[in-house]
Amino acid sequence: MSKDTSTTGRWLKRLTQSLSGEPQDRGELLTLLRETAERGLVDADALEMLEGVLAVADLQVRDIMVPRIQMVSVRRDDPPARILPIVIESGHSRFPVMDADRDDIVGILLAKDLLRHFAADARAGFDIREYMRPAVFVPESKRLNVLLKEFRRNRNHMAIVVDEYGGVGGLVTIEDVIEQIVGEIDDEFDVEDDHNIRPEDARHFTVRGVTRMEEFNEYFGTTFAEEGFDTIAGLVMKHLGRLPRRGEFLTIDGFEFRVARADRRRVDSLRVTAPRDIAPPEERSA
Repeated sequence: MSKDTSTTGRWLKRLTQSLSGEPQDRGELLTLLRETAERGLVDADALEMLEGVLAVADLQVRDIMVPRIQMVSVRRDDPPARILPIVIESGHSRFPVMDADRDDIVGILLAKDLLRHFAADARAGFDIREYMRPAVFVPESKRLNVLLKEFRRNRNHMAIVVDEYGGVGGLVTIEDVIEQIVGEIDDEFDVEDDHNIRPEDARHFTVRGVTRMEEFNEYFGTTFAEEGFDTIAGLVMKHLGRLPRRGEFLTIDGFEFRVARADRRRVDSLRVTAPRDIAPPEERSA
């Protein structure tokens, strides 16, 4: 046994002996961990990650995958001039490459490989087959803890999710799995400002889940009631009757709410499509 493993084992043994004895099942283990947090032995962030580690074993790929409708992909026959704007606009680093059939994923294109082509000689002929990486396929039912081990062992960062009939159901990345443990991971393409509502155009908006209903109603001129919830995420969860998954959507009074980012604990952001053009409140008052 390694030194680190031995040290961890001794720490856990002392911890269980000092509290309520050795846990007999996962429920008792969770209770034990929460007791440690209450006693100040583990801070709230550490407890949240430990709970995430335990939950990952119960989650399946279908619980966190990016649905097929939200996949940003390119076609094998697309010229570079058509692919490059997709890469720039999405900000992603990996793209499924489709053949004529959307269920036929023939590989994965890395943005850095495309940029390498342009950096070398943009005038040279471009054959996407020279740059594609092999695509990895996983079933919707695969457990996340198993998938994470495979990602690490094979050094893959993305897998295409297939349903029981072999059709493409979506995709999943190693970041999606890790976020179930450590929470949301922001990158350089995530917006970091103080605005809860960010317009994309006159009818499409990105709205943070924590946006208060009062702020939402004022911005969009709506009259959504605040009954048993305070935020726009609460409104969506009330209508669905549960915590929604990423990619799910519903329509309320003509407004379409699509879950853009979410994990097993909360709705982080929504993409809102309004039934009419919306001017910001400051423009309306002017």
